[in-house]
Amino acid sequence: MSRHFDHTSPSDQDLLTHYQLTNNIEVLGQLFEQYMHLVYGVCLKYLKEREWAKDGVIRIFEKLVEEIPNHQIDNFKPWLYAITKNFCLMELRSRKSSLEREKKWAEENIVLVDYSFSLHPIDDDNNKGLNTALKNCIEKLKKEQKQCIELFYFDDKCYQEISDISDISLNKVKSYIQNGKRNLKICMEKNHEIHQK
Repeated sequence: MSRHFDHTSPSDQDLLTHYQLTNNIEVLGQLFEQYMHLVYGVCLKYLKEREWAKDGVIRIFEKLVEEIPNHQIDNFKPWLYAITKNFCLMELRSRKSSLEREKKWAEENIVLVDYSFSLHPIDDDNNKGLNTALKNCIEKLKKEQKQCIELFYFDDKCYQEISDISDISLNKVKSYIQNGKRNLKICMEKNHEIHQK
């Protein structure tokens, strides 16, 4: 027989124990809802951006589903605070790493948007031809590489934004962009060789 919990009668421990016994996501939602404003406040403090903080609240709730079965939780509120703080610190570390890699790759001049101009700085017709070749090379990429490349270079999206938009993990986004750039460079160099003959 299931019990109905309202917002005032059960303690955190009651709700937590009930969730651990039943895996009823609504019970976990009721427990989490009481601290949602605190979670959002911590996320906003560390992440600084409202949309990023709102996304963090959702992802932390999803994280609880994974974490609760693996922990002995004696006091839910401080435990939730620790989970939230660690999540934010990991997000900041990930964002910093992504920005540093983006900067490094941009400095390596592998990006092919500028590649056409370095090959033909004067001849506009040739530039147009190479831009067409670039588009054709992009079309030849695998679906995920194409999507990530276009979002990264043409829509100015960062890794995390691409991950959110495409529902692809952050590590895979980075891999698709790196491999996509390599494939584009090979394709463009072959195209250039053909036109030089």
